[in-house]
Amino acid sequence: MNRFMGAALLLTGLYQPGVRAEDMGHQAHMNDDPLVWMVLVDELEWQNASSDDTLAWNVFAWIGHDTGRVLFRSEGEMTAGDVEGGRAELLWSKPVTAWWDLVAGLREDFGTGPGQTYGLVGVQGTAPYRLHIEADLFGGERGQFGTRLESDYEILLTNRWILVPRAELEAFGKDEAALGIGSGLSQLEVGLRLRYEIRREFAPYVGVEWSGKFGDTADLAEDANESVRDTRLVAGLRVWF
Repeated sequence: MNRFMGAALLLTGLYQPGVRAEDMGHQAHMNDDPLVWMVLVDELEWQNASSDDTLAWNVFAWIGHDTGRVLFRSEGEMTAGDVEGGRAELLWSKPVTAWWDLVAGLREDFGTGPGQTYGLVGVQGTAPYRLHIEADLFGGERGQFGTRLESDYEILLTNRWILVPRAELEAFGKDEAALGIGSGLSQLEVGLRLRYEIRREFAPYVGVEWSGKFGDTADLAEDANESVRDTRLVAGLRVWF
């Protein structure tokens, strides 16, 4: 099946529960290879952080054809008006199978401390049983390199109630004290969110997320009097158009 067939299913009313929003889209015109696009705010949420409340986001957008598309991904969080751990990526995505893409482009890390620009290559797609995976390798302008792996899974409790476990980890090749990054496994986040789809495109949710820093990154965080382990309650909205 064409990876953009979800768009046709949605437009013709043949949508089936369990099809991921990322695999749908909007058609600008009808032909054998239409221009399709989507904007997905997967997470826009409040988190009860240890000191101040935090606003976190995870955004995904793309435009293109079956043969390839421009892809934008961003996530991060803001506490007391300061962005922490922000990441934005501008990528070219090339389908290699019905449900898997190769991606390549630029990643920019921003927030507290100096920014960092990376070149990035990776894969993203949907494994059997609707397991969504993103796996990236990136190299930086100052010789830093690392990897990121993210995965989530949608469990349909009913046609409207959906439980989503999610995990994300990052690892780096060398220490960068100015960025609070240590070599080896740097950070792991594990979350569980329960959403209610008022409409397919609009769903509030609640959940819990645990995050931890490890190795040299944890040592740098302790030296800066920052939390190394944190458990947060979250509440937010998921919308797409």
